[in-house]
Amino acid sequence: MAKSILPGQGESGDRHLVCCGGHGILIAAIDGIGHGEEAANAAEAAMAILKASPEEPVISLVERCHEGLRSTRGAVLSLASIDPKHGLMTWLGVGNVQGVLMRAGAQKGSVEEVLLLRGGVVGAQLPALQAAVLPIRRGDTLVFVTDGIRGEFVEGLSALESPQRAADKILKQHGRGNDDALVLVVRLTGIWA
Repeated sequence: MAKSILPGQGESGDRHLVCCGGHGILIAAIDGIGHGEEAANAAEAAMAILKASPEEPVISLVERCHEGLRSTRGAVLSLASIDPKHGLMTWLGVGNVQGVLMRAGAQKGSVEEVLLLRGGVVGAQLPALQAAVLPIRRGDTLVFVTDGIRGEFVEGLSALESPQRAADKILKQHGRGNDDALVLVVRLTGIWA
């Protein structure tokens, strides 16, 4: 994970979560609307809701976040629920937190799966939610980036690069510099069916 704070602000409104439950893993990137303390409060509220029930279906989690964030500025977020036992990932995005899945051993810049984002703001205007389910394998790499990162970040991705090095590289090469930015790179390992 790598992140930067908008110059002049004391706190980032971008947060990430990797939470292991009894049967799987919940991964999320959250961008509180705006900047500074109020954006951070919205992102923290979403994180608390997600941490409380990491094994719930992703649609239910987003709906819970929507209800829980109504008194805040709101947030945009993308999340993925990993089921290593069955080799499946269910993911969903509301707003503009981009997500990509790079398959193990993929050629540099070859992203096979891109998260379909639905327009809206969790806590203010929730779109019709539809999650996608994908087969995954050990060694696949999941990347979430907030809107402080330019969209061409996928061009330099490599399945062979360490997750931390990849996150640092994306932030350095593709950070906009005019917004909070967060890059979360997760290599999927563990028990597989």
